[in-house]
Amino acid sequence: MDKIKDTRSFMRITHRYLGYFLAGIMAVYAVSGVLLVYRDTDLLKNEKKIDKVIAKNLSEKELGKELKMKNLEVEKTEGTVLKFKQGTYDSATGQAKYSKKELPFVLDKMVKLHKAQSKDTLSPLNTFFGISLFFFVISSFWMFNPKTKVFKRGMISTIVGLIVAIILLVI
Repeated sequence: MDKIKDTRSFMRITHRYLGYFLAGIMAVYAVSGVLLVYRDTDLLKNEKKIDKVIAKNLSEKELGKELKMKNLEVEKTEGTVLKFKQGTYDSATGQAKYSKKELPFVLDKMVKLHKAQSKDTLSPLNTFFGISLFFFVISSFWMFNPKTKVFKRGMISTIVGLIVAIILLVI
């Protein structure tokens, strides 16, 4: 194992091995992050037909919640049958026939990892990953000697990156 002599060697060694450890997790977050950018499209999604019986006499809002569909809008009502973009619901029998677009199993799990909340079992992993990424940001400033051109150019790139991020957040 490498010898830790000072802060610089500690940062470099920890950065290296933590980077190797997190490489797989970073790949998953990268793919799921790109998928989340296109979540409002049907990119890589498969259509799934669903036919099930749910509670009777649900309102439009309750129906959307029961079927886990955001912004469900009833377009037409014919007797007891409510028709919406994705399918139909018979309020008298509770019969719901609709279609849903879903990502393949593995991609869906990757996206759920990326979107985990504090109540989810994956939240400690997300917190560890976020803290590790912040460590990468800090430790990267110990990769090169501050007197070198590489370090000075890196600082300019850092400042430009920070400015671009702030501009994109504001607009």
